[in-house]
Amino acid sequence: MASTPHSPNTRKSSVERGASGASSGRRQGVQSGQSGQRGRAKQRNASATSSARRTGSARVPRGKSSSAAVSSAADGRRKPSKRQQRIYRRRRIVVLTALVVALALIAFCFYSLGRGVVAISDVIRHDDLTALVRREVPSAKHASGVRDCTAGDVRLELSEQSQTIPVGGSVDFTMTVAYKGSGSCLIDVSNASRVLTITSGEQTIWKSDACPANPHMLLMSKGDKRVDTLTWNADSTGSECVDDADLPRVNPGTYVAKLSLKNDAAAVSDPVPVIVQ
Repeated sequence: MASTPHSPNTRKSSVERGASGASSGRRQGVQSGQSGQRGRAKQRNASATSSARRTGSARVPRGKSSSAAVSSAADGRRKPSKRQQRIYRRRRIVVLTALVVALALIAFCFYSLGRGVVAISDVIRHDDLTALVRREVPSAKHASGVRDCTAGDVRLELSEQSQTIPVGGSVDFTMTVAYKGSGSCLIDVSNASRVLTITSGEQTIWKSDACPANPHMLLMSKGDKRVDTLTWNADSTGSECVDDADLPRVNPGTYVAKLSLKNDAAAVSDPVPVIVQ
């Protein structure tokens, strides 16, 4: 069968249709790819929106907006809780207590320092006065020509509170210096010059001048009398000055007490017996 010859226009038309179909197919393919990409992008956006909503709903309490939550959080930071307020109060109390204690200690230190200064001043003043008396009395005596009292000027008297005492007990002696002369005289009535002596036989047991004493000078004239009290703790003195609490106690026995003037052996009282049992 003989083929029908095509005219040039017919071949051109076929070529154009083929080209048009190919172009249309490519456009449809591109559009289909773009539609698929847009669909996937929408799905991702939808998933992100849903996740954000879930997250937002979990963070913000129901019935409150996000702005209210932020405001509440800000208020919570500005205002401390009741527990924190109690802690702050306790801290303030502790600090104030420590401050008061420190001020009290400082005041006590200043007070103690002041008392110490006053005590030292008193001791210094007392020593100065004692030294002044020790210097001035002899000078006044020599300057005025007043003589010392002797056995012819004074009478010494001694009496005891109790004649019997237990071992380790004590007895009070009353010592009297009475003036009996015709003219004035000076006498030292300290325990170092007007001496109380306790003896047992020929042995001296206790003497009031075992420890030194400051002079106590008196100007005596007609009608004058000096009375003092001295306690014997039934102990025994030695050759050194020792506190009464450290002296040994005497044994049971009979002891004799006498009062005398150290610068005049003739001036002596009548003996007074004391029994220790």
